[in-house]
Amino acid sequence: MNLLLVTGASAGIGTSAAEAFLEAGYAVVNLSRRPCPVAGVTHIRCDLSRPAFLADIAEGLAPPLAAADRIALVHNASRLVNDTALATPSDALRAILETNVVAANTLNGHVLPHMGAGSCILYVGSTLSEKAVPGSFSYVVSKHAIVGMMRATCQDLAGTGIHTACVCPGFTDTEMLREHVPDDAMASVSAMSAFGRLIEPAEIAAALLFAAENPVLNGAVLHANLGQVER
Repeated sequence: MNLLLVTGASAGIGTSAAEAFLEAGYAVVNLSRRPCPVAGVTHIRCDLSRPAFLADIAEGLAPPLAAADRIALVHNASRLVNDTALATPSDALRAILETNVVAANTLNGHVLPHMGAGSCILYVGSTLSEKAVPGSFSYVVSKHAIVGMMRATCQDLAGTGIHTACVCPGFTDTEMLREHVPDDAMASVSAMSAFGRLIEPAEIAAALLFAAENPVLNGAVLHANLGQVER
C-alpha cells in the first residue's frame, strides 16, 4: 500500500493534495484540527501547535504506518501572521516555529522508522522560503528554516532510498491567502505572476505528487510560482 500522510489537508493545498494522491491510488491520512472534506480520507485530529501532539495521535497512526509499503509524508500545515522583526516577542516567534518547523521534525522522527525505499518526505515551502517581504517576519523565518530542514534531511537520508524535496508555491488561491489579502488588492497580487493569475491549489498538488514519485528531485527546491514578476 502507498500511503500519503499529510498535515493540514482541511483546506487549500492540503485538500487538493489529498485528492491528487487518492486519485493516484494512495491511501490518505490527514493530520489537522479540522477534517479533510475529501471522501475516502482518514482524519486524525491533531493540533500541531502543541509540543506533545504526537502522544495524541501515535495510536491512530500505528495501523496505517504498519500497513504501508511506501509512505509520502507531506508537511503542508503552517501558520501565517502579520508581524515584523522590530516587534515580535520571542514567545510569539516560538509559537509559529512550533507549528511550521518543530512539528515537521517531530513527525519525521516518528514516521521515518516505518519508511522503506521509495518513500519520501516533502515540505511545502513558499516563495518566501528564499526571499522576504515586509510584515511577514515569523512566516519568512519559518519557511527559510523548512528549506534548511529539507536539505539537511536529504544529506542524512543518503543511502536509504528515501528522498526529499521542498515545493515552494507562489500566490495560491487558498483560504490563507484570502484571509491576508483584501479583495480590492487581489488583482495586484495576481499581476505579480508572469501569467497574470493566482495559482490553483490543484497545480501545487500535482507538483507534490510528481515530487513524490520522482526521486531524481532529491534535495531539490522547486519554485512552483508561475514565474513571479519582480518589481
